[in-house]
This record gives sequence, structure tokens and C-alpha cells, in this order.
Amino acid sequence: MSPSDDAPAVAPPATLEEGADLLGRFRDVRRRSLSLAAPLSDEDQGAQAMADASPTKWHLAHTTWFFETFILAQRAPDYPLFDPKFTYLFNSYYEQIGERHPRPQRGILTRPALAEIIAYREHVDAAMERLLSGSLTPELADLALLGLAHEEQHQELILMDILSLFALSPLKPRYSEGAPRSVPARGPSDFADLRGGVAEIGHAGASFAFDNEGPRHRTLLQPYRLARRLVTNGEWLEFMTAGGYRRAEFWHSDGWSQVTQEGWEAPLYWERDGDLWRSMTLRGLVPVDPDAPVDHVSYYEAAAYAAFCGKRLPTEAEWENAAATAPAMFEQLEGCVWQWTASAYSPHPGFRPAAGAVGEYNGKFMVGQMVLKGGACVTPEGHSRSSYRNFFYPNQRWMFSGVRLADDAPAPSVLEAFRADVRLGLSAPRKALAAKWFYDARGSELFEAITRLPEYYLTRQESGLLERIAPEIAAEIPPGANLVELGSGASLKTRLLLDAAAQIRRYTPIDISRSALDEAAAAIARDYPRLEINALLGDFSTAEDLPAARHSGRPVGFFPGSTIGNFSPDEAVDLLRRVRRWLGKGSLFIVGVDLAKDEATLLSAYNDAHGVTARFNLNILERINRELGGEFRLEDFAHLAVWNEPESRIEMHLRAQRSHSVSAAGLEIDFVEGETIHTENSYKFSEEAFADLGRRAGWSLKRRWTSPPPSFAVFLLQAM
Repeated sequence: MSPSDDAPAVAPPATLEEGADLLGRFRDVRRRSLSLAAPLSDEDQGAQAMADASPTKWHLAHTTWFFETFILAQRAPDYPLFDPKFTYLFNSYYEQIGERHPRPQRGILTRPALAEIIAYREHVDAAMERLLSGSLTPELADLALLGLAHEEQHQELILMDILSLFALSPLKPRYSEGAPRSVPARGPSDFADLRGGVAEIGHAGASFAFDNEGPRHRTLLQPYRLARRLVTNGEWLEFMTAGGYRRAEFWHSDGWSQVTQEGWEAPLYWERDGDLWRSMTLRGLVPVDPDAPVDHVSYYEAAAYAAFCGKRLPTEAEWENAAATAPAMFEQLEGCVWQWTASAYSPHPGFRPAAGAVGEYNGKFMVGQMVLKGGACVTPEGHSRSSYRNFFYPNQRWMFSGVRLADDAPAPSVLEAFRADVRLGLSAPRKALAAKWFYDARGSELFEAITRLPEYYLTRQESGLLERIAPEIAAEIPPGANLVELGSGASLKTRLLLDAAAQIRRYTPIDISRSALDEAAAAIARDYPRLEINALLGDFSTAEDLPAARHSGRPVGFFPGSTIGNFSPDEAVDLLRRVRRWLGKGSLFIVGVDLAKDEATLLSAYNDAHGVTARFNLNILERINRELGGEFRLEDFAHLAVWNEPESRIEMHLRAQRSHSVSAAGLEIDFVEGETIHTENSYKFSEEAFADLGRRAGWSLKRRWTSPPPSFAVFLLQAM
């Protein structure tokens, strides 16, 4: 289904089950189109309500034209065209077929009459039945299946378009007393929690699907929540009563323009009857059922309602993942209304439109439209699979479209990870806290201050080195690259690469600090408008996969700041190995590494005269107090930096100044005077030692550069 006439595309090979009774299915589908038209008069079938709709008789002719044009005219040598003029009259959007009658003017086609179109169908059906009765090649079976799916889409369009026509009539005619309708949900209006992670979406298997449903691919989902049922008319009335159509704060700018220009005050087909509302349906004008799902709303309205509720619309991937993996948790996934998503209609990774006119449609409409999922009460059986991609412009609402809400998973998921690490680290015989928890908003500010200290040579030396070698690095980066930065922080060094490598098209920063990530991503987006930004909140040190690194362009990893030194050698090898899996074979990884040097220089860098590093170290205790209800007194602890020669690392500790007990994260923690909490390691490497770590993890050394003393190195690795 599409916002226009159809969405045909090349299907995968037919299975034996699908092809076994293709003739029988052909007859059933063709009969159903005529049965849908049966309640309509000849005059009904010739009228067109608006430019987006088409007359019923045009649908009957166009679906016949499809079989004649793409199958009979090309694969039945003796087939005589019914009328050559029909090639022009009933083409929809196939540029490669030729010119066509303008869509907004289909309603003026009083000729051919309906009787002639029925004769056209009979002519084509007879030829198709002869063809399908013989031996079928896989290619012919595929085209026939495609034609049938195409006609089934038009069966839904027939009902959409006739409702739009009847709604304009002052007589409010009924299409059929037995016409399909949505049914109320049985369950409550609550949300199901889904854990996210790596999900596979897109069509799988050998059964029929349109080309835009594939390829199947992996995507990374953050934990999220999805409403168990659809939004009801009663809930929508609350939105209307609260002034939802008059309050600009809920609307996208384009949506607000649409509301004010069109005078929207309710869903399409709703009419006020005194203090009550009635809705035009295929069963005629009926009172609005408060328990039924709201219907015929645009994307703009759906998004505004979600904002009114303090929620959002699900992404296409979220909806599909929920429907495919946990359908029992939800009601009304299909058979009621199509459900708007927050996702633009764009190609899945790896999508390629098929060659020739038959594959022309889907790909060229992948701009400016939004995806809907599920299926409506008027949707033919088989078109409600989880991978099916319906799409319409955000202002359109004559289709059977409604709303299912979504929300982000509660923030305490990160909080609970912090709590678990604190409880584990402070209850250990040798107390420790993971360095990654340094970087809340305050910690990130303090670290940026550290990088500007005269004693802290690392940032100064690395930045100077990167500025000098950026053109050489840029020469190694492939066109259209996706720069994936681990622990991006303020992304200051990133700019040196972006300035030198204009061929970078996408930037994917990853950080555990929401505030630092949002600020850096916004600044990069402002200063480098050519870049596509895909900021990821998360812990790169534990992630097993990162599909986003491969979604667009050749991935190039960037890991500056000698953050690799926060990992033990074995942990560093594990991280390098996982990054290699994320980025893929042949990918590049740019890593900043601090080199081993004299003890005095190292201790000065981690124990500055102004005490900034001490405040940075102590901030982790303040964070425990703020977020986990801790009762640490900062004056009871002192910052300590020591050089561990055998391990070749600087260690940072917080040393207890007196014996005492502290409540934190649900624990009672005893300290004795002089006991420490180990907060960070910073390993220092020789050039050979780091190159060896890379080789153990599957990386080859492509290039390396070294600064003047105090020495810092940048390594360019390539995945083997």
C-alpha cells in the first residue's frame, strides 16, 4: 500500500505451496475485486472524491492493465491487446511504460464505460487462465504472485476511496451494512517493557514480500515501552476537549500549519451533532464509539497526540521487533487500523530496486513519507505481516490510520547499573569503582578542565600530533566514511579529523554521559551541517555488537585520549577484538596511546598543583551521594596518584583519612584509616607493546606517528 496507487515490486521466488494453486488464487483475487464493487452503482464507480483517490472502475481497470502489461504482453506471444488506448488510460506511475492520464483527472473518464472495463477484465482473465494452466517458470510465477498482491492492495484502496466519496455526499450513503470495522480492545491501557538490544528486522524466508521489506538486517534498539493497545476515540475526545487542535506546543511546525490552514478540529470523517460526534464509515454515519480505536488521523495528529500524552510514536524497528518477537503481549496489532511510526520511509540497508519498470515504484517514493505498520480492518489477508511497510505523506488521513503510543524505558536502568557496580566494588576486599562512572555532567566538566592544565601533557601532545598528521590520516579514510568515536566526550579532537577529511559523511559518537553526548552531538551538527549525526548513549566497554557502526558508509573507528590505557592488557585485547567485530574486516581504527616515560612527568600529570584532578577523583563520591543516596563526607578522603612500575600504569585512589563507616547504595561500608578505593588505571605503553596488543586482537599496524617528548603516539590499525 502507498499514498498513491500501488506499491508493486519484485517478489522473492515463490514457494511450492504458493505456486501449487496459483490459478485458483488468481480466480479468488479477481472475483473479490468485483465483489467489492458490487454494492456500488455505475455512477458510484466513476466518481473521484479528490486527487489522492481514484474511481472504483479505474482500480478495476488498472489491476487488469498490470497483468496485461507485465505478463501477457511480454510472455504470451499470441495475446491481442484489448485496446491499445488503455496503456495510456490505466498506467499509474510507471515512467518506463510511457505517458499516462493525469491522476487528478481520472474522475472525468466517463469512457470507457464500466461495462467495457468488465469486458476488459474478462478478456485478460481468460488469457491469464490459459497461461496459468500451463507449465510456469519461477519468473512467471513470481510475476503472477506480484500481480495478485498488487490487486489486493487496490482492494483496500477501493474501500478507502469509496468512503472518501460517500463522506462528501449530503445523503451519507452506506456502502454495506456488513462492511469491516475495528473492534475495541479487551485489555487495559498500559505499556509492555521491551529490553531492546540487537534486533533483526525486515522480511525473512522465501514467502512473498515486496522488495521494500528487505533486506533483513540487524539494528540496535535501546530499551523501550510500547502500548498494549491502540488509542481509542474516547481518549482522542479528551485530547480535543483539552484544546489539542488549538495548542501549538504539541504540533510539528508543518503540522500546525496544516491544522490552521485546513481548520482541523477532529479526525477526518467526524461530524458534530449538537454535543455529540458522529463518524462517517463504510456502514454509514454512526455515533463515535468511545471504545473503538481512533481512525483516519494523519501523522501530524498522531505525533501531536503523543506529545499531549508525554509519550512518542514508536519507530518502525521498535514496532516490528515487538510484533515479531512478543505478539502475545499486544492487542490490535492487525485488523483494526494502520499504525503510524516515527520513522521516515527510507530504504533498509542494502536495498536495491529491481531492474525494469516492474521494480520502479517503491524506491523512488522513499522521501518525504512516513511508515505505518500493522494492518487495518479493510486490509486483505496476508498483508499484515510484521515486515510490511505501508507509507503515506504526513498530512494524509483518508486511509485507515490510527495510533499506538511508545515511550523510552525508564532512566533507572542506567541508575541500576551504577548502583550494581558501586555495590560490587565497595563490598570487595580491595575496594574499587569503575572509572567509567567518573563522567557525569560535573565529571565531564572537570575532565575538560584537566585537559587544559599545564601538567596534563596528554591532550596537548595528542592534539598537536593530530593537527600535524590529520592530512595523512585523511588520505587513508575512504569516501563516505562513518566515523565511530568511542567515549566521545566533548568531541574536540574529532574536529581535527573532520576538518581534514571532508569525505566523512556520518559521525557516530558513543558516550555513557547523556549530557556530554547531547552537547557534543549538537555542537558537531551545528558546525558540520554536511554530516549525518547518530549519537549513541551507551557503554562501549561492555557492548557486544554495534550495528549502527555499519549502517552507513565504511566505518572508521576513533579512540583518542589514551582511554585504551584505562583497560588492563587483557581487557584491552578483548575491547580491540570486539571493536574489530563492530567495524568489520578491512576497517580502520585510529587509537591515541600514551607512551611510557619518566615517573616525575607522569605523577605531575595526575596530581596537578591546582587540585583539579583531586576534585575530579572525589566527584565520583559526590555522584554516589547525589544518585544513590550515599553519605560520603569528601573531607574524609584524599586523592592519591601512584606509579606502579611493574604494571607500567598510573593508579588513582581515594584514601580514607580516618576509620569510619558510610551508608551508600543500600550498603554499610567500613573504612580503616589509610584504606583506598581504587578508581582508575592508566597504562603506559611502548610502541612495540601496543602493536602486539593489536595483533593479538586481529589488527595489523598500518601506520604510527609519535609526538616530541613527552611522547604520545597515534596508531592506525587495520582489521585483518
